[in-house]
Amino acid sequence: MSYQHQYVDGTRIHFPLGKVVCIGRNYAEHAKELDNPIPSEPLLFIKPGSCVVPLEGGFKIPTERGSVHYEAEIAVLLGKSLSSNASEEEVLDAISGFAPALDLTLRDVQAKLKEKGLPWELCKSFDGACVLPPFVSAASFEDLTDIPVRLTINGEVRQDGNSAMMLNPIVPMIQYMAAHFSLQAGDVILTGTPAGVGPFTVGDELVLELPGVCRFESRVL
Repeated sequence: MSYQHQYVDGTRIHFPLGKVVCIGRNYAEHAKELDNPIPSEPLLFIKPGSCVVPLEGGFKIPTERGSVHYEAEIAVLLGKSLSSNASEEEVLDAISGFAPALDLTLRDVQAKLKEKGLPWELCKSFDGACVLPPFVSAASFEDLTDIPVRLTINGEVRQDGNSAMMLNPIVPMIQYMAAHFSLQAGDVILTGTPAGVGPFTVGDELVLELPGVCRFESRVL
């Protein structure tokens, strides 16, 4: 099933899917669990729009490439373009919605890439590497430094975080991203994952939510 931006009420969002801009190690506890140093400046990477699949109805993982780890994240959908020197007000005005997303990682492949000091595209940008549900409107959250995100697998809470725990808060993070490359309507920002990442198994039943605002059920096919 192909992906199309939409809101939780089923309304389709008119702008096309763009790129997915991600930040790594944005929660200190997640950096520690993978024995990674905490970056001195934001660690950015990009996933192509071609890797995005919908959460609804379940999704597949490439099990033939080793361990596939889940990383639950707060996704931000942009509805307006942003360029360098974007103000806080411009960033807030450009945000169209929020959703709980899955940034999937081929962890065995990533380990080999990191050993060689190579880029991460092979472990982060494969088809299906970004799983997105529908978005809630930007007005759903008044305080962007207090957005909860939770992933439950087979009835057990695996990740339970909040944007208050981010090393780089959402608005300054987007300003930093826009300073390095233009952001456009339809682009998605993945804001980093809290601690608790681990491998998916085919058949896993999951609940992905921004608690109190939106909740989605899915499964690994």
